Amino acid sequence: MGIREFPGGAPRGKNISPGMRRSPDVSPRRLSDISPQLRQLKYLVVDEAIKEDLKWSRSVEDLSSGPVGLTSIEERILRITGYYGYQPWAASCKREERSQDTPAPAAAAEAQAAAGTETGGRTGHLCWQCSSVQLKKAFWGVAVVLCVCASWAGSTQLAKFTFKIFDAPFTLTWFATNWNVLFFPLYYVGHICKSTEKQSLKQSYRECCRLFGDNGLTLKVFFTKAAPFGVLWTLTNYLYLHAIKKINTTDVSVLFCCNKAFVFLLSWIVLRDRFMGVRIVAAILAIAGIVMMTYADGFHSHSVIGIALVVGSASMSALYKVLFKLLLGSAKFGEAALFLSILGVFNILFITCIPVVLYFTKVEYWSSLDDIPWGNLCGFSVLLLTFNIILNFGIAVTYPTLMSLGIVLSVLVNAVVDHYTSKIVFNGVRVIAIIIIGLGFLLLLLPEEWDGWLIKLLTHRKMRNKEETAEGSADLGSGLQSKNRRTHPSFAR
Repeated sequence: MGIREFPGGAPRGKNISPGMRRSPDVSPRRLSDISPQLRQLKYLVVDEAIKEDLKWSRSVEDLSSGPVGLTSIEERILRITGYYGYQPWAASCKREERSQDTPAPAAAAEAQAAAGTETGGRTGHLCWQCSSVQLKKAFWGVAVVLCVCASWAGSTQLAKFTFKIFDAPFTLTWFATNWNVLFFPLYYVGHICKSTEKQSLKQSYRECCRLFGDNGLTLKVFFTKAAPFGVLWTLTNYLYLHAIKKINTTDVSVLFCCNKAFVFLLSWIVLRDRFMGVRIVAAILAIAGIVMMTYADGFHSHSVIGIALVVGSASMSALYKVLFKLLLGSAKFGEAALFLSILGVFNILFITCIPVVLYFTKVEYWSSLDDIPWGNLCGFSVLLLTFNIILNFGIAVTYPTLMSLGIVLSVLVNAVVDHYTSKIVFNGVRVIAIIIIGLGFLLLLLPEEWDGWLIKLLTHRKMRNKEETAEGSADLGSGLQSKNRRTHPSFAR
């Protein structure tokens, strides 16, 4: 038997005889060195728990310990005698700790199920929260669509009615644009009511002036970055209102929808935006709709001038949007409100002279102030202000696409009103032109990634159909096999 050195010391049990403890100076290497201690084993009194551990150590632990699961006879005897660091009660404690650390399969399954339930509950709560947010946004979207439709159609119809008693489209444009001054005060009131960190009016103004650069709103910035947009704003509204005098409101509202196509074409040329074939198709449809709308009235000079005015208004609106993105970029809510208020200030300071000149030249003339329908002018201004507020700030509560749908719906409202209040003839050409322009407008609302989403949707549906076909064939095959078993029973014994 080879000589082996074992580390460790004797155990310290309360029922172990002091004589069996190994002296620190003696390091026995053979069984003959511990023969006196072996003879004292018959006098050893061991607890029942230790006996159970000894049984366990003889039967199981020896097979599971060591690199190969087997131990020598010498090591077994030394473990039985309690020498060289073998402590069965320590092993018992380790087994108990192991059993506590490693749960039973049933307990583990219960814990996993509880964790799954908790995760599922959390996921369900998250899904419910997301769905409630989307539902709220959709609800606000419906409200915004109705408000956009009502304000835009209402302002168009009210302007048409006003021109019957007050033929002054530029004066009406000037008067309504002056109300833009209210944009920033209304924004600040909303900021005070809803924001937790309230700012003073001066602080809010300085923060919103960052739209114009580090130096804020200077005199140079006012004339180079604000004045051109004030001119474009006035031209857009004046051409639109002047066209209402010439043609019916249905044609005016549907032709103005072409501004989306003009925005895409200008953005593609000036801003180098991404080329999209579907938007080119939409632009072609818009141009085709304009031609068909002109043909619907037989190319009369009256209707041609009106259509040209609306197309000019849509072009000015598109140029306004593209230049704003080119020179100023994107604007926050406060910055947009301040910019629109600056346009109102510009209108008061520099455009006021034009209605005065038109009055004295009797191009737009009224005999006295009592002849002015102030109710109509104020109503039109409030509706136009409401439309612009919703169009600029409605994105905070809903999707931009839904707001654009309100403009399309206003065409239908104007068509219904014109059908009962004017002599408009909805012939086939006019109806087709309205449908083509509306279709082009809707195509322009598609997001840039619509083709990728469509490919993913078609691929998902194709894979799902394949899975359903495979499952159906598998079910059919299993049914045939079971039927064959019933028809041809086995005679094997």
